[in-house]
Amino acid sequence: MTRKKRNYSDHIEMVKDNDTWLYAPKTLPKMDAIELGEIHDVLPFDGVRNPSSRSNSSHKVFIPYRTEANNNMPKVGIAESAAEAVVSMQYLMSQDVYDLHFQPIEVAYADSEGAPRHYTHDLLVTFRSGHRRLVFVRNEASLQKPQTIRDIQEVIAATPEDAADDLIVVNANDYTRQRRENLSRMYLLFFDEDEEADTLVLETARRLRTLYYMQDLFPHVPISQDRAFQACYRLVARGLLHANLDHVLWEYSQIGVAA
Repeated sequence: MTRKKRNYSDHIEMVKDNDTWLYAPKTLPKMDAIELGEIHDVLPFDGVRNPSSRSNSSHKVFIPYRTEANNNMPKVGIAESAAEAVVSMQYLMSQDVYDLHFQPIEVAYADSEGAPRHYTHDLLVTFRSGHRRLVFVRNEASLQKPQTIRDIQEVIAATPEDAADDLIVVNANDYTRQRRENLSRMYLLFFDEDEEADTLVLETARRLRTLYYMQDLFPHVPISQDRAFQACYRLVARGLLHANLDHVLWEYSQIGVAA
């Protein structure tokens, strides 16, 4: 008896590459950094290194921003990771910040084995007082490695003394995914100014004895809920209201007036 030809596929024939055994992201060929063309009335990215080439491990973020140093003219910034992006946003929402640069300075140094290395600082922040700060953003797993600690020490030693007044190291793990999302939304709303809404919401929050959730404010302010909601975001960003940013910031969030 002739054996019938099977009309089905074994499971193994249906398994595609990376579906079962290759848990890590597939290595992709390196791509050139994205070069933006001229944008009308927008200052170009002016970092010493363009960090926007493709990566399997980090998000590259293009950020439009304004500072008093540039007469509030829009400018393009490029961050090498999501954490670096929200750290810059947090600084840009501070009333104490006068200017900010992405990828501002590159330094050369030798690692612990004597091999030549180059490092580009993530951010340079200039405060209204004139104080200048370099910011080094790295995830916690990396910061716990002895090699990273040695590299940071070498980078600090190789950085010219006149480049900044101090340097801080930021643990990217302090910026949870939800905190990053909240800060990103705050940043979008922060520069969409509505002074009337901000004033009404803050005055209401200060006198309301039953304030617990954000939604408790809405019936007591003479503006639309949308405007009141956005005002809450701006007031939290300015430090006038407080909330837990590691949870979703919405109408059921617990908020209070900052001391």
